[in-house]
Amino acid sequence: MREPNVVGDWQEYDEHAGLRVRVHGVEKAEPPRGRDDAAEELTYFRFRVTVENRTSERFGIHLEDGQIDIRVGDDGESAFLDWRNSQFIEGFDIYPLRRATSVLYAACPDGRLSRVDIQIQLKVDEEWTERYLWAGGIASVELPVDAGDRSDAARDSLACQVSNFLRKEAGS
Repeated sequence: MREPNVVGDWQEYDEHAGLRVRVHGVEKAEPPRGRDDAAEELTYFRFRVTVENRTSERFGIHLEDGQIDIRVGDDGESAFLDWRNSQFIEGFDIYPLRRATSVLYAACPDGRLSRVDIQIQLKVDEEWTERYLWAGGIASVELPVDAGDRSDAARDSLACQVSNFLRKEAGS
């Protein structure tokens, strides 16, 4: 099974050598043109999708709302994508050594922001590319912890899991 990308990582396309994409900048933010009524009582967040051309040829790229799937929380429920406030990449020619960035707004219940999965399927020169997934989240504000104490969230964090794995490997 392939591992998902971490938010901020670049993903190279096998079928279009030199073309790469990344999801980055996931943060809480209000949309610039006001809230959508369908997102009432939800918390808005935004993220960016950047496509970079590292080749010597031009590519025509297309990224709109039907090519993006956002899942939040432990159960992977769908988030609301605010297509009116989002800036998509529609029929843009990306020339060599250039980038194009799309800023997208979505909303979900506040408690589910700690786990956000974003799947992208870019269209390049009228051909669909492979779907790629980025996993990340927005850390909620936690209360301060006394020295020597660990919060429950810290025990389950990725850093803690990596540390535990490395300790186990060093011991064997």
